[in-house]
Amino acid sequence: MVRLRKNSLSPAVWFQRSRGRNLKKRVGELNNKCSPENRIRTHDKHKTTVNDIWQKIKLIGKDAGLRKRVLFVLASLVVFRLLANIPIPAAAGSNLGNLFSNQALGFFNLLTGGGLSAVSIVMLGVGPYITASIIMQLLTMMSERLKAIYHEEGEAGRRKFNRYSRLLTVPLAVFQGYGLLVFLERQGVITGLSGFDFLLNIAIVVSGSVLLMWIGELMSEFGIGNGVSLIIFAGIVASLPSVVVQFVFTYIYPEFDPSILPALLAFFAAAIVIIAGVVIVTEAERPIPITYAKRVRGMKVYGGISTYLPIRVNQAGVIPIIFALSILIFPQVLVNFLSGSANEIVSGIFSVVGTVLNNVWFRSIFYFILVFLFTYFYTAVTFDPEAIAENLQKGGAFIPGVRPGKSTSEYIAKILGRVTFVGALFLGTIAVLPLVMQSLTDIQSFAIGGTALLIVVSVVLDLVKKIDAQVSMREY
Repeated sequence: MVRLRKNSLSPAVWFQRSRGRNLKKRVGELNNKCSPENRIRTHDKHKTTVNDIWQKIKLIGKDAGLRKRVLFVLASLVVFRLLANIPIPAAAGSNLGNLFSNQALGFFNLLTGGGLSAVSIVMLGVGPYITASIIMQLLTMMSERLKAIYHEEGEAGRRKFNRYSRLLTVPLAVFQGYGLLVFLERQGVITGLSGFDFLLNIAIVVSGSVLLMWIGELMSEFGIGNGVSLIIFAGIVASLPSVVVQFVFTYIYPEFDPSILPALLAFFAAAIVIIAGVVIVTEAERPIPITYAKRVRGMKVYGGISTYLPIRVNQAGVIPIIFALSILIFPQVLVNFLSGSANEIVSGIFSVVGTVLNNVWFRSIFYFILVFLFTYFYTAVTFDPEAIAENLQKGGAFIPGVRPGKSTSEYIAKILGRVTFVGALFLGTIAVLPLVMQSLTDIQSFAIGGTALLIVVSVVLDLVKKIDAQVSMREY
C-alpha cells in the first residue's frame, strides 16, 4: 500500500491544480493546426474590460512583430491611395460629369475603392481578382482535383490554388479593362484614342489591377486581416468626406428642403439598424461542447477538460457582400456597354434587359439571393466539418454523446447548416435594406451609402477579431 507523505497532495487535488496547465497545452496544440476563426476556445468567466482592451493596445506597441504587421498594413494603404489618384494618360482633362449617378457605376466605383471616379491607373480595383476567386472557388465544387488541392494538400495546396486565381485574374482584367475603356470613350470621358494608345491604356489599367492584387495578398500574408477587404475599406473611407460634402450641398445647403426630413431620419435609423445588425450577427456564435478524454502518463493525468467549438452565425464575414456586389454590377455594366451597339437587335435586347435590371425591387431580390447563396457557399469553402472532426480526434477530443469521426463531422455540419441559415437570412436582409430605403425615399445616394456602411462595419469587426487573435496568441 502506497502512503502519501503528510505534506504531499492527494491525486484529486493535484489533478484540479494541473487542469489549467493541461488545458492550455492541449488547446494550444490543437489551435496551432486551425485558422483563427475555427479555433477551440476555453470557457472564460472574466468579461473583457476597458483595462483588457488598453493592455492589448499597449501590447501592439510593445510587440515588434505585431507592430510591424500594423505598420505594413498602413503603409500598403497609403501606397494604394497614391495609386488611386494617378490618372491614366487618356484621362487628361476628362470631365466625369453626372456619370456616376448611374447606380451600377456607383457600386462599381465602390468595389474599386474610388479608383474609377478618378479614372486612375487602378480604376479596375480588385474586381478582376474577386471575380477570379469566385470562379476558382466555384470550380472546387465541380472538380475533385481542385477540391483536393484546396482542402487536402495543406498550405502548399492553398498556395497553388491562389496561383491559379492570380493567373485567371489577368485575362479577366484585360476583358474588364477593354469594356470599361470603350464605355468611358462612348460617354465622352476619354476621347481621341488611337489603336496604340488604346492598347497602352488597357495595359496600364491591367497592370494597376494586378499590382493591387499583389498588394492585397501581401497585406493578408504580412499584415493583419483580409487585404482585399481592407483595400475596399480604405477606398470607401477616403471617399467619405467628398460624399458627405456633396450630400450636404445637394439636400441641406444653401437651402434646406423640409420635405426630405423624414427621409433623412429614416436613413439614420436604417444606418443604426445596419450597424447593430452587423455587430450582432458577427459576434453571435453557437458553441459546441468539447471534452478531452482522460489519459494517464506516469504520475500525470491529462484531459478530462471541457472546452467548446464556436460556430459563428456569420462565418463568412463580409466576403459574401463583396462577392454579391461584383456579380450584381457585372450584367448592368455589360448592358451599359452593349445597349449602345450599332446592331439594332442587340441594342434593343440589352435595353430591355437594362430596364428590368434597373427596377429596384428586382435588383433587391436578386441581391438578397446572391448574398444568401454566397454566405452558404463561402462558409462551405472556408469551414470544413470533416477537417475539424479529424483534428478533434487526433487531439483526443470529442463531442459528448457523439461518436468521433464521421458522426462528429455530420453533427458539426448539421449545426453549421442551421446557424448559417440564420446568418445568411439576416445578412441578406441587412444588405438589401439600403436599396429599399432608396426606393422609399427616392434618394439614390442612400443605396450606395448604406452598402458602403455595411462593408465598413463588417471589415472593422473582422479586423478587430484578427488583431485580438494575434494579441491572444502572443499572450500564450
